[in-house]
Amino acid sequence: MKAAVITAFDQPPRYGDADEPVPQGPEDRVVDVLAAGLHPLARGRASGTHYASGAQAPQRVAGVDGVGRGPDGRLLYFAQGPGQPGTMADRTVVAPGHSIELPPGSDPLVLAGAMNPAMAAWLALRCRVPLQRGQKVLILGATGSSGRLAVQIARHLGASQVIAAGRDGHRLAQLPELGASHTVALGDARLGRLACEVDVVLDFLWGAVAVHAMQAVLEQRADRDRPLTWIHVGSMAGESAPLPGAFLRAANLRIVGSGLGSVPQQDILAELPALVQEIARGSFRIDVRAVPLRDVERVWNQASLAGERVVLVP
Repeated sequence: MKAAVITAFDQPPRYGDADEPVPQGPEDRVVDVLAAGLHPLARGRASGTHYASGAQAPQRVAGVDGVGRGPDGRLLYFAQGPGQPGTMADRTVVAPGHSIELPPGSDPLVLAGAMNPAMAAWLALRCRVPLQRGQKVLILGATGSSGRLAVQIARHLGASQVIAAGRDGHRLAQLPELGASHTVALGDARLGRLACEVDVVLDFLWGAVAVHAMQAVLEQRADRDRPLTWIHVGSMAGESAPLPGAFLRAANLRIVGSGLGSVPQQDILAELPALVQEIARGSFRIDVRAVPLRDVERVWNQASLAGERVVLVP
């Protein structure tokens, strides 16, 4: 079969021949892949740099999730854990409990493109720190695919205000129609004033950017007793954040992470059906660009357009 074959950690996968996937357990199913999302988790697993890769053997075929058709003809979304077969191929093997049947009429491209970026905010606000209706949310890094979906998901889950912060002015200008109450550029002096009363921060950036934003919010916060939960979900601006201890002493600030490991696997699997339903019914807007799998090497490191997700199609 054809697949996106990993030949070196520091090189994009190449389109080539790969062995047919072999079921390891009696309930494993061979699935015909229809679409597989190209996103940071897929890149991180393929390069061996993702924090959840652990000590597992390197991937031979790239891809960690996708949409396909099972032996019974049903349409499935599936997500692979470390050590399971890659999904950027003609076929893959799905283990029990790692797939969800899709509603009739679902668009495989949209589901394959949306599920991974949507999971970041969905799991953070449903599992890690359940959002209470009426709370206010700040999203750092709101102009990427995950951030744009986070704006929509926070509103969908009941946020009364969503402040969207990012670098790209053109992309920020698009966010009010997706549910943002206010938009502000990172580094703008208005950030602290606009976000001083938020209850939850979804941080896709981390690094020094997060520290500067945290300082701006805390300095403008009138009631330091009011709880503020800062959820670290991504590290687009750096893996390390030089956080002063005074931030934690001077305010009712709680910093937590949300991701594979901090959210139990059973909780993730329990939440996916509800997220699938919302994406399938069109609750969130996301643009996908279908690219033939044979072009995987060309598009692997390309920057996506605003809100766009590349989906590889065998």
